[in-house]
Amino acid sequence: MKKIKMGMIGGGIGAFIGDAHRRASRICNDFELVGGVFDADFEKSKQFAKNEGISLDRCYKSVDDLIKAESAFPSDKRMEVVSIVTPNALHHPFAKSLLSAGFHLVCEKPMTITVGEAEELEKLVAEKKLTFALTHTYTGYPMIRQMRDLISKGLLGTIQRIDAQYYQGWINSIIHGTGSRITGVWRLDPKHAGASSCMGDIGVHAFNLIEYTTGLEVKEVLSDLNPVKEDIQLDLDGTVLLRFSKNLKGVIRASQVCGGEENNLTIAVYGSKASLKWAQENPNYLYMLSDTEPTKIFKPAHGFNDQLAESSHTMPSGHPEGIYEALANIYKGTAKSIRGEKFTPGEFPTVHDGVRGMKFIHAVVDSNKGGNIWVKV
Repeated sequence: MKKIKMGMIGGGIGAFIGDAHRRASRICNDFELVGGVFDADFEKSKQFAKNEGISLDRCYKSVDDLIKAESAFPSDKRMEVVSIVTPNALHHPFAKSLLSAGFHLVCEKPMTITVGEAEELEKLVAEKKLTFALTHTYTGYPMIRQMRDLISKGLLGTIQRIDAQYYQGWINSIIHGTGSRITGVWRLDPKHAGASSCMGDIGVHAFNLIEYTTGLEVKEVLSDLNPVKEDIQLDLDGTVLLRFSKNLKGVIRASQVCGGEENNLTIAVYGSKASLKWAQENPNYLYMLSDTEPTKIFKPAHGFNDQLAESSHTMPSGHPEGIYEALANIYKGTAKSIRGEKFTPGEFPTVHDGVRGMKFIHAVVDSNKGGNIWVKV
């Protein structure tokens, strides 16, 4: 099948996220990167294009230049989709311009800086009838998709408790260094990161996994956030209590200052009949616990999995898969949508998931500022 021509905004030399997106698009084998705006520095952008074997004619100085030039190409030559992998504050203006010009989008999270911006993009996607994929990457893991299916079938009984945790320690060496090192990290600057660092970067992943796997929506949050140091404006650590309904509660714990932790994302959903637990650092194993039966372990590439999980592995059983393959599954679902093919809900997070994420982030920040009060999501 003919590959979908893709552009990229950001993600140039040395950018981890941009590299992850390019690898994922190649793994799913549905996309061809043909151009983009890879760096705010045009010379660096051109050097990146040379390194990747991309024609300099399609290495653009600005997003406006890209839109103008690509729109002039015949439909079989122009970019159909653009991936936005810039710092947070640039997501909304670039997404708005590209959607208005008729491009499908893949966008890094959080989708925008404000809830209003997120809702504006949701309306624009509906109006233009375009595909918008938000890369909450962890939804692409086969066992997270299996978790979603098992819960939807009611195998856990009544859900009674939901816990999610996301611990990292990478920022310790930065915040305990010199002041210049602190100001050089865009995630600590509200102008670039938005209202939150920890909850906006990783806490929102835990929130998304909860709503994705359970099909439930968080109704209210109560948060206690911690910047750790007086000279830091945004949260680096926090705990969020969740209310889904009168009889269902949960918690999200997230931190970027847990020394020694790497990417410790876990989710546990506890029910009246059974419970499910999954950990990102060991993603091929989904555990089902019960008071009356031995613990069951689900793994990818086995016939006992449900359809979406089983269609999401790329290797035979026993061959480990990871973050690139999970992101590739999101790109795979996005390609189906762009081509007008049938796809299963849950194959990629949508613009609505982006709106939910922004509502969560701002509710958490407002709860903390208000003196640890309950705030609606």
